Amino acid sequence: MATTTPPGVRASHAKHGGGGHDDAPMTHRQIMEALSGLLLGMFVAILSSTIVSNALPHIIGDLGGGQSAYTWVVTAALLSMTAATPLWGKLSDLYSKKALVQIALVIYVLGSAVAGMSQNAGMLIACRVVQGIGVGGLSALAQIVMAAMISPRERGRYSGYLGATFAVATVGGPLLGGVITDTDWLGWRWCFYVGVPFAVIALIVLQKTLHLPVVKREVKVDWGGAFFISAAVSLLLLWVTFAGDKYDWLSWQTYAMVGGSIVLGALFVLVESRASEPIIPLRLFRNRTIALSSIASLFVGVAMFTGTVFFSQYFQLARDKSPTMSGVMTIPMIAGLFVSSTVSGQVITKTGRWKAWLLCGGVLVTAGLGLLGTIRYDTAYWHIAIFMALLGLGIGMMMQNLVLCTQNQVAPSDLGSASSTVTFFRSLGGAIGVSALGAIMANRITHYAEDGLAGLDPKYAAAAAQSGSGSSIPDMNSLPGPLRTVMESAYGHGIADVFLIAAPLALVAFLVTIFIKEVPLRTSGGLAQASQDAQGAAATNAGQGAEAGAEGAAESPAEPAAPYVPRQSAAVAPADDAGSAPLPDGVPVRGYVRGAESTPVPRAAVTLISLAGRQLGRSVAEDDGSYAVDAPGSGSYVLIAAADGFQPQASTVVVNGEPVSYDILLSGTSGLSGVVRSAETGAPVGGAMVIVTDVRGDVLATATTGAQGEFGFAELVPGSVTIAVNAPGRRPKALHVEVGGAGVTRVEVELSSGAQVQGVVRAPGGPLGDARVTLVDAAGNVVGTARTGADGAYAFTDLDGGEYTVIATGYPPVATALTVSGQGVDGHDIELAHPGE
Repeated sequence: MATTTPPGVRASHAKHGGGGHDDAPMTHRQIMEALSGLLLGMFVAILSSTIVSNALPHIIGDLGGGQSAYTWVVTAALLSMTAATPLWGKLSDLYSKKALVQIALVIYVLGSAVAGMSQNAGMLIACRVVQGIGVGGLSALAQIVMAAMISPRERGRYSGYLGATFAVATVGGPLLGGVITDTDWLGWRWCFYVGVPFAVIALIVLQKTLHLPVVKREVKVDWGGAFFISAAVSLLLLWVTFAGDKYDWLSWQTYAMVGGSIVLGALFVLVESRASEPIIPLRLFRNRTIALSSIASLFVGVAMFTGTVFFSQYFQLARDKSPTMSGVMTIPMIAGLFVSSTVSGQVITKTGRWKAWLLCGGVLVTAGLGLLGTIRYDTAYWHIAIFMALLGLGIGMMMQNLVLCTQNQVAPSDLGSASSTVTFFRSLGGAIGVSALGAIMANRITHYAEDGLAGLDPKYAAAAAQSGSGSSIPDMNSLPGPLRTVMESAYGHGIADVFLIAAPLALVAFLVTIFIKEVPLRTSGGLAQASQDAQGAAATNAGQGAEAGAEGAAESPAEPAAPYVPRQSAAVAPADDAGSAPLPDGVPVRGYVRGAESTPVPRAAVTLISLAGRQLGRSVAEDDGSYAVDAPGSGSYVLIAAADGFQPQASTVVVNGEPVSYDILLSGTSGLSGVVRSAETGAPVGGAMVIVTDVRGDVLATATTGAQGEFGFAELVPGSVTIAVNAPGRRPKALHVEVGGAGVTRVEVELSSGAQVQGVVRAPGGPLGDARVTLVDAAGNVVGTARTGADGAYAFTDLDGGEYTVIATGYPPVATALTVSGQGVDGHDIELAHPGE
């Protein structure tokens, strides 16, 4: 049932800018208010992570750890972040995103606080695991919340803000960490404590500014999948770290750990294929863009974390810089990241084109790492600065845009899983890269140190052995001059080898992005994605008589024309009609129609129509819920499903020349009834307009109350809805209602009386058009403004009773007092005079 929401109702919704319950897009101010706490939370997490980067050589030396401990302090956080990221993403599809952001922030802060009390390297590594769980949530949820509120076309602009936050925290963290470490009365432990006050502020701001609707549904968390993916990755990283050091690369330990990791990975795939709510839905990888973006993110993660982790060792151990100066010298890389992420986001928002940025980013990352592979301990700094800037520019272009192109291809119900999947592979690449390259670096440094010592006086051998040149991080200031030069050269050359190895991996990421198909960005966010006007009109025309179609579905495969009630979208839906690349035999669209708890819905009628409303195919679901229709070619279509006892469902699907697998979820129906009364007298209010909308702002049903103020709706989908009520002479009201899974939910709505003020502004020549009239309450607040029409008339509605001042301008302004009774219409004409009269 189509209708137009009354102005009063829309105004009530607009007050909740963070929530975005209506179908109008949020303004820039509303989005920035909602994102302020989120960006502050991200800032805290990134700051707490990067603040230790330049302090790590000092921290590990103080705690008595070696190069292996140094690597694992970084890898432990990356590993737990990798394992937790997809779980956070799945939870965001099931629970409150706001609550999850706050929980992730609390976990991260607690881990940081305990890390500051570490007494040995093992305790610090354990605390870093806790930190990684929290930052995995913040990293994934930041992208998910943005996708829920902002359309892909506009998201580039705000991804730039996220990239800028990342850059500022990444620059400020090492600098602040270096200053704290170099300050004797503070010490490195304050690197973990300093973020706590910021975290408390972030929690408060999040509570006040971030408002997102919660779609409550049956929850089944895939704990088995989370366990197997964590175990598989952990075992693989343990092998990479210790191979070549604790045991040979080709040994029984290698066979056991690699084989175990493969078995655990296979068990993960098996569990995911059978889970009702998989942590990483395997069907997502049938989409070429998601699959390729995940692979590219894996290799981008190697490049990104390699740069941020090993630069601190290079500047402090190979170039003898303090932790503070080490942070200063990495600014070119962070500046490049800041500029490219911000500029690319703004340009993408204006043009809607994103692939060129991915390709340019891949070239720059590969070039930057390749050039960094040529540096030595005495390379001129301005050369290194240019190489770092190239690396930063490339990472900024690729990191956020790989997530963006993925979010552009999925349904709102899979937004969290898809976003966290790409982030997962980026973190996985970082964890594997840091662990493997860290092990390689330790071996290369030992090799170069031994070569350098061979040419020195034998008396330096004892000092070299005491410094632990191969297994521990040496104190350069305590070494004799010649030995110190050898060790600095060894670290410079060994770290350069790490960059050189990472360069081909970045090249793989570039080659993968070449095959990602560019799809124009959608112009609606995740919470409003399904309310596009063109598709809504097309599906409504094709959906007349849905109830009759659903009732007849059991007897014949008649077209189940259903009203357009969009719930999800399988992929981006361009405005063009289908058929840009027709295929002779059509492209199959296959899947299952399911109800509550994934039970099959047999005999459900499924119809495929074009965006212009033309029927292209239809099918009736089998006993197991399976259906099959053929699309005529590549393009965008609307898939409509209906069955007796279920709410009709319409979804947008995109066919790119390959078979499409798409499951349809039908919801059962419930009832909603109630009565509208006067807030002052309790008397029923007849003739009031009642509108029911879902969490996305789509109008589900409308009705007018009877003489006794009663109203009722049948066949509503269980879940959270908004009821908006408007009546003449009364102030509109909106409230949230949770519709039960069965039976009829009953509510009572009380409307307060609302007064109106109207009148005519006159001048000596008659009614005065285009005069400005301002209404001010007794406290001096502007209640509203209006412009008079050609007849000089103006009006203000929905007013409380009380004293007001009316100010009219156009000639010399005139201010007059007015008392509003609180209900009905008060007339108030205004006379203006010529200047000087």
